[in-house]
Formats: sequence, C-alpha cells, structure tokens
Amino acid sequence: MIPFLGPFDRFPPVEAAREDMGGLLAVGGDLGPDRLLDAYRHGIFPWGTVEGHPLWYSLDPRMVLFPAEFRLTRSLRKTLRSGRFSVRFDHDFAGVMAGCAGTPRPGQDGTWISPDMVNAYRRLHELGWAHSVETYDEGGLVGGLYGLAIGRMFYGESMFARRSDASKVAFAHLIRYLEAHQFGMIDCQMRTEHLASLGGREIPRADFLERLRDLTASGSPRTIWSSDQLDLDW
Repeated sequence: MIPFLGPFDRFPPVEAAREDMGGLLAVGGDLGPDRLLDAYRHGIFPWGTVEGHPLWYSLDPRMVLFPAEFRLTRSLRKTLRSGRFSVRFDHDFAGVMAGCAGTPRPGQDGTWISPDMVNAYRRLHELGWAHSVETYDEGGLVGGLYGLAIGRMFYGESMFARRSDASKVAFAHLIRYLEAHQFGMIDCQMRTEHLASLGGREIPRADFLERLRDLTASGSPRTIWSSDQLDLDW
C-alpha cells in the first residue's frame, strides 16, 4: 500500500518507494513551503496529483548533473557566442512556469504542472527558494527553466523552448551561475536522452542522499539571482 499523508504526517523512508510504480513513495499532504522544502532536503519531489492530492517520488537510481561535467557542444557554443538570445534570471518566473506547463511532452497526456503546483512554486519563488532562468529573442520569452536552490544544491524542475536551443542557452547560463557560487550538484530527477547529452548521469539513490546532506547544510535562501557578474566568455 502507498501511504496517504495527513496534514502533519512525515514522509516515510525513501527506501519504501515503489520501484514498480516509478519510485512512488506517498500520496497526500500539502504543497506548502515547509512540506516542499522538507521533501527536497530528503530526496523527494512532487510529480502530479490524483484527485487533488500530490504524488511524491524518490527514484533509484537518480539522474543528476555535476556542473563540472556539463557538455558544452560546439553548436551550442556557437549559438551562445552569436548573441542571438538574451538571458535574464528571476525576471519572469510565472512566464517560465506557464511555458513549461504549456509545452507538450512525448508520452505525456497533459501536464503535471497544475494550478496548485504553479501557486506552490510561485510562493517558493517569493520566499527566495525557487528561481527561473529565461531566454529572450527580440524581447519575447522563448525558453527557460525553473527549479529550487537549497544551500549548494539545485533541483531542476522543468524547462521549455519555443526556439531551437533556447532552453539549452538558459541551462548553460545556469551552469555558469552554479559554478560561480560553488554549487555541487543538479538534481535532474529522471533520465532523459536530452539531459544525458548535456552531461547528466544516473547515480545510486544512497550516493545522491549522502551528497545531498552535505550540499543542503547551509540552507538559507539566496533571494536574488543575477548573471550580471558571470564570466560569459564562451
């Protein structure tokens, strides 16, 4: 049986996650800031709802990307050097979430980014925990990504692109920011070929959790993100 969480129930041990159900750990609880931050600190994340109740997952193995292992391809380097796109941080968090929610995904019917999810992450953004990186072309938002930062750990949630390479450009700027501020790891949650092409790889959940404890030790939020001071000599 999958545990159903009441308002004050704690998460079960991540080892109880059902691998035959894609790593599903629990159902229920709420999407308040305290619950979400507690989940991420323990290697748990929400992915969708059933009858309005959040579904909580913890995967084994876990897809991650270490900033030093990011693969900057020749074609992406060329795009970055062209200056075609401009990039901003935390300028339009709501627009990025809307772009991610509205992008069709192969094998998915609809989106897991429900209005309740949008409200929950916008609240985390207001509190300084959630951040967006946006890509613009001729002044319009054409791609980007969002996620959470706790200590020196970044949790990637979703990305979208309306122009070729737009999300990759945002990701490259994110990597530069994370390197400049000594972040140690990006949680990519589950494996995709796209993430693997950028340098992501799977590690055992036990290894992931051990690294997580160290990286999230300094947990106060960095409320303002900016690329203004980054070395962007691609």
